[in-house]
Amino acid sequence: MTTFRMRLGAAALAAGAVMTMALTAQAADVVRIGVPTKAYWPTILVTAGIEKGIFAKEGLEAEMTIYRGGGETFEAIAAGSADIGNVAAALVAIARTRGVETRLVGNGADEWSGWILGVKADSPIKDARELDGKKVGITSAGSGTDSLALWAQTDAKVTFNRVPVGGGGLVPNLLNGNLDAAVIYSPLSYQEVARGTVRPLIDFATAMPANLTGGWAVREKDIKERPDFVRRTLNAIYGSLQYMLENPEYSINLIATNNELPVEIARMEFEKTFGRLSRDGKITRESVDVALAMAKASGAKELAPADQVFQNLDIVPTKP
Repeated sequence: MTTFRMRLGAAALAAGAVMTMALTAQAADVVRIGVPTKAYWPTILVTAGIEKGIFAKEGLEAEMTIYRGGGETFEAIAAGSADIGNVAAALVAIARTRGVETRLVGNGADEWSGWILGVKADSPIKDARELDGKKVGITSAGSGTDSLALWAQTDAKVTFNRVPVGGGGLVPNLLNGNLDAAVIYSPLSYQEVARGTVRPLIDFATAMPANLTGGWAVREKDIKERPDFVRRTLNAIYGSLQYMLENPEYSINLIATNNELPVEIARMEFEKTFGRLSRDGKITRESVDVALAMAKASGAKELAPADQVFQNLDIVPTKP
């Protein structure tokens, strides 16, 4: 964790006497950040921001918690145990119809770069239409992997069993035969395809239209009551991305270390994923509309309208 303290020095001269300088410290605001899984870009961004003192420059002490998927991350935000987290638009839209008032305030990306529906390389399954009645791995219910699994089965006109195994369980359960297929995110997808252990059935980046894949969500109460706190947090997050893009050697090494990847796979993740993330955090109505329409087509019900799902704030990426 990174802590920021502002030192205020006071020195005065009176009647020829020098008073002793008094130092006081202003405690940092703690921001609790939820991320959906360890080997995913939000985790890397927050880690970089902590390591490089970017949150500290905004007067923040960042505490990061890694959950088992977007569903758990959203639950933490809704319950007040996380101040901000990266989740799918559909989660926010569904929750609002049930009285849980959160909003997306920062864009992640408008394409599912590196996300695939994959099977073991030696699997006899050649097409998603062959997955009817099969077991397909996701991280957790309501997560991005769950949304993509729903879309895939709707697109293929089949019904399969979605099995939550957490981010760390996707590849092991696929390779040991507990799953017939799995929705795998980058950089795990890049790693396993390069190793020849996994074969893609669907590349979601090319199979799906551009849409808001997910973003940074907060409680609406915090937007109203602590707007400066929310803005400073977003400034630090997007400042971390800017730093990473300007320092590729550091970023690739961080990705490789955090995700236990070979450098060449980490470089692929940096170029294909981080290079395509939103740099200003702006969310468009069109991208949310498409994301919610796809959620509806996949079986989601009672979704709040797009204009209740997001709110753009003035983000000024923090310079380290």
